[in-house]
Amino acid sequence: MARSAREEQAIALAAVLHYCQLVDQLARTGTVPVEQLRVAMMALLEQNPNDAAALYQGTGNLRAGIEFLERLLGGERRALSTEVMRYAVNVLYLQRRLQHDPANRARIYAGIARAAEQAALFSPNHDNVLANLAQVYQDTLGRYSLRIQVRGESGYLQQPAVATRVRCLLFAAIRSAVLWHQVGGRRWHLFVHRRQLLERLRELQRRP
Repeated sequence: MARSAREEQAIALAAVLHYCQLVDQLARTGTVPVEQLRVAMMALLEQNPNDAAALYQGTGNLRAGIEFLERLLGGERRALSTEVMRYAVNVLYLQRRLQHDPANRARIYAGIARAAEQAALFSPNHDNVLANLAQVYQDTLGRYSLRIQVRGESGYLQQPAVATRVRCLLFAAIRSAVLWHQVGGRRWHLFVHRRQLLERLRELQRRP
């Protein structure tokens, strides 16, 4: 059954928050679930998904992000992580910058295409694939004046493998923000269509 535009928008925006949560978790603990990282990289590498849910291998992989967005739109902001909120705001800003930067978009698409070929030989979350995607992020989005400052345990953030995964998850969040825009999502929808988005999110929460 075809999904409504509002549901597609809810899924894509929940994915933004989900990957920002994983960035926060990685920065604080030095690790994230391997399967979550794999799904994030598969979403980043896939440029022509059938729909938003298919991009993330089903909405079950976005439970934390769906819950976060539901609580946010439901007015429970005080109970939510300010760091995750800050990352998400910056991700949406970078998505808007990228929208008006065709040269950088071309570099990103070319870099992702190369990484996708490599992932086909190894796996989406292979260390070499992650390193290449992190480099694409640094060479493109990392050169904008606004750089997302990730806060956490310095002992973890100074580890090259953790820093690489942080960049890859931020990349996945921005890719989700691009999808959100592609399916018609706009910032003002969070106010004008808040109730409709909440209804879609609650429906997603009830699904197995």
